Amino acid sequence: MRTNLKAGREFARLVAIIGRLRSPGGCPWDRKQDVRSITDYFLEEAYETAEACLAGKAADAAEELGDMLMEVVFLSRLFEEKGGFTIADALNGINRKMTGRHPHVFGRAKAGNERQIVDEWQKTKLREKGRTSVLDGLPVNVPALLGAFQLGQRVASVGFDWPGAAGVLEKVREEVGEFEAAAAAASRPEMTEEIGDLFFALASLARHLRINPELALRRANRKFAARFRKVEAELRRQGKEPGQAGLEELEAVWNDLKSRRRRRKKKLRAGPPSAS
Repeated sequence: MRTNLKAGREFARLVAIIGRLRSPGGCPWDRKQDVRSITDYFLEEAYETAEACLAGKAADAAEELGDMLMEVVFLSRLFEEKGGFTIADALNGINRKMTGRHPHVFGRAKAGNERQIVDEWQKTKLREKGRTSVLDGLPVNVPALLGAFQLGQRVASVGFDWPGAAGVLEKVREEVGEFEAAAAAASRPEMTEEIGDLFFALASLARHLRINPELALRRANRKFAARFRKVEAELRRQGKEPGQAGLEELEAVWNDLKSRRRRRKKKLRAGPPSAS
């Protein structure tokens, strides 16, 4: 209970801070922002928060969650200034939604298994929002890979899904074969379609493995960029610019760096040498 009270006080303090920054005499930069600009920051913070949480580092996760809360309060403040809603309205709305969609906890309904609870959640959403399809309400501006992941989640909630990851992996192999056939025919429209199907199948495989494909790809992008910067640094140490090296030399440096990394990881897994 004391934790809840402290959290309430700190949240109210954050609301007051954002209000002060936006008020006359506040911060010129904060006063200049609008819904579009803060939404961009919100999306950036969302990815950073997800990555910090998945990394399991509590201090980093706490910092990023704080940043996310700040963007939520900031956006709410902007809508309040336009006469739209207040942060209190947003909080009241989510509180009512969470209690209403958990009648087995806050009401008299009996709890079923996990699948039954998810089914009831989807039915309640359709009733509340007057939707006719489980796909209604999906955001249209998310990255395509994340959109594929979310589509899979929605249709899986009504049972349209593979029974396990093995079936999806077989589908991935099937899509690779279809892409290879399209490539052999040199048909660009078919290659485009088949590579899209392959991405969709990979997003479904990631979902079955409880991996967010968007975050996994972002991590791979960061890893690639970091390693290529090391390739550039190594070539410059040898007195060359990357553009002056041929493909064979670039690959040799790349593979050497990979081998060094693997040896370091193997050494770390082995632990310190025995004192005996």
